[in-house]
Formats: sequence, structure tokens, C-alpha cells
Amino acid sequence: MIKIKCDKKCHKKDVENMFQVIIRLISVIIILIGVILIYDSRILTKRFFGFGDQNEATSGLKIIGFIATIVGALVIYFVK
Repeated sequence: MIKIKCDKKCHKKDVENMFQVIIRLISVIIILIGVILIYDSRILTKRFFGFGDQNEATSGLKIIGFIATIVGALVIYFVK
């Protein structure tokens, strides 16, 4: 077994890098959900909502998807 000597700074740096990777992965998943909401909003509206005005529900899902995509992209941009 190989033992690597490392001080507390090294462990802190590793934890920060892992935190950044996890946050970026979560952001990519949020972007993916947003894009799915934008492109499949009509199908999702027909499947999950049974009320008459599907156009408003479709536009609402598209707006939510757009906001989710922007939030995910901003998180990726600002996490360093």
C-alpha cells in the first residue's frame, strides 16, 4: 500500500475541487431538465395536465424550462 503524505491544505484543496465538480454536475442536470421542459412542454402538458387550456400550461412550462436553463448556466459560470 502506498502512503501519500499530505498536509491539511492539500485535503482542503481536494474537498474544494470535489465540491466544484458536484455543483457543476448538478448544474448540468438542471440545464438538462430545463431543455427537456422547453422542447417537450406540449407532450408533458397533454400527459400530466387535464384541464382545457393547454396553451397556457405549455407556455408556463417553457418559461420554467428557460429559467431553469439560465440558472444552471449561471451557476456553472460563477463556480470557480
